Amino acid sequence: MENKDVQSEVKSEASTSAEDQVVIEDQVAEEADTEQTEDDNVTDINSKLEEKKVNDQIKDLESKIEQSEDKYKRLQAEYANYMRRTQQEKETIGIFANEKIITELIPVIDNMERALDACTDKEDALFKGVDLVYKQLKDSLAKFGVEEIEAEDAEFDPNFHMAVMQESVEGVEPNKVVMVLQKGYKLGTKVIRPTMVKVSC
Repeated sequence: MENKDVQSEVKSEASTSAEDQVVIEDQVAEEADTEQTEDDNVTDINSKLEEKKVNDQIKDLESKIEQSEDKYKRLQAEYANYMRRTQQEKETIGIFANEKIITELIPVIDNMERALDACTDKEDALFKGVDLVYKQLKDSLAKFGVEEIEAEDAEFDPNFHMAVMQESVEGVEPNKVVMVLQKGYKLGTKVIRPTMVKVSC
């Protein structure tokens, strides 16, 4: 009888220890699953953080590229403007560098015109020679941008004309140029010598 009690007690302990073993194994399996899930979560978070970091770096690099392109375009525009300004300055300097010489040559033109007006024989060789030199001189000055200021029958313009006399002329409206006393010249837009005129009043 005692044997049976001992046997049943041993069986009972064995079944209890087998159940405990299964429970322990289940707990170990659960803990392993939990650890695996936590590891997976940590891995997911790390990969997302790494991906966000890479995306941030890409955005930062794209922003730097845009800024560099913007600086390059601005620099290119500034250089184009500089080249245009430099070219305009060169042209202006080229035109006005000769102003002093041109100013000295204008009285020569005046004297040649007086000589041509004083000559009575238009078929004379001297007249033809002076006329040829006169035309050549005017053509040469025209190549450098010298223009004669038109004044005959024009409206008086104080920017281009200098009124030396005023006269009331019948049939002519006031402030009109009646007579040119001395021709005027301009170089580009700059007046070298204004035209001296008589104006109607």
